[in-house]
Amino acid sequence: MTGALLRLEVQGGAAVENTIAGAISRLSNPQPMFEDIGLALVTSTHHRFDRSKAPDGSPWPPSLRVVQRGGKTLILSSRLYRSITFQASSTQVEVGTNVIYAAIHQFGGTIDQDAREAVLHFKTNKRTGISRFAKPSKADRARKATIGARTVHMPARPFLGLDQDDPRTITTIVETFVSGGGQLQ
Repeated sequence: MTGALLRLEVQGGAAVENTIAGAISRLSNPQPMFEDIGLALVTSTHHRFDRSKAPDGSPWPPSLRVVQRGGKTLILSSRLYRSITFQASSTQVEVGTNVIYAAIHQFGGTIDQDAREAVLHFKTNKRTGISRFAKPSKADRARKATIGARTVHMPARPFLGLDQDDPRTITTIVETFVSGGGQLQ
């Protein structure tokens, strides 16, 4: 015979065939594996919020609020943090958020605000006579004001993506699933 030939002989044929058949069977519905990967990536993303770091390990630029009053960048109401979720199917997993302002934080950018009119609400402290901004329902007076146009430059604070540990975690989940270890949840 001309050309090349590769012959593979398997010792313990039935056991190996059963192992391969089991792996093929599990991979016929990989959705549980993708669900485990999704949960792991959501957890990893939450850890990045806790550490204020991008997937590449670089620190996020602190927000003006954090510089002035303390706290954590991107975690005031925790809305963005709590919105991180995943969708798994039999072919893929997607991790993300449906919060509309997430994109400006992920990628950065410029926000141009036009001049506008607003109604400012105040409440006067009866003891001191000092007025402070208040919610409309608590205010004792209101005043119209013109707010000038402004441009806000938002630095990128990437939170979605794979960090240095995520590929190893994904590999472990896949290996466990294929070998028959089941879901890691």
